[in-house]
Amino acid sequence: MLIPHGTVVALVDGKHLELFRNGGDEAEPVFVALPTPKLDSHNHSAGSHHSNAGNHAGHMVMEDAHAGATVAWLNHEVLGHRIEHLVAVAAPRTLGEMRKHYHKQLERILLCELHKDLIGKPASAILTALREKK
Repeated sequence: MLIPHGTVVALVDGKHLELFRNGGDEAEPVFVALPTPKLDSHNHSAGSHHSNAGNHAGHMVMEDAHAGATVAWLNHEVLGHRIEHLVAVAAPRTLGEMRKHYHKQLERILLCELHKDLIGKPASAILTALREKK
């Protein structure tokens, strides 16, 4: 897959967000790490999960809240024209939750989604995974 210059690649799992921008060109991408924004996941709790002593869904509530907060931030950046092209790479369950929160404009600039957990992997491994995506 070709990744245009300036494309933001967001790596997400249930707890973490890593951002990269392609500082190279389509033929030879160079992923440059971006600062991780401070997310507010307090206002994004998932109403479909309830946690109590007999139910271990508490971690799912937090993971879903993180996914919602991540997409809220991405939506804000897209609507502010600070992200023109986006690639979302997330653990499968997290990606499913993220999709529920996409703004229509984010959907328009989304080049690709990859359901894979690549948090903490080097840029070369991320690029390889994206190139292998059919």
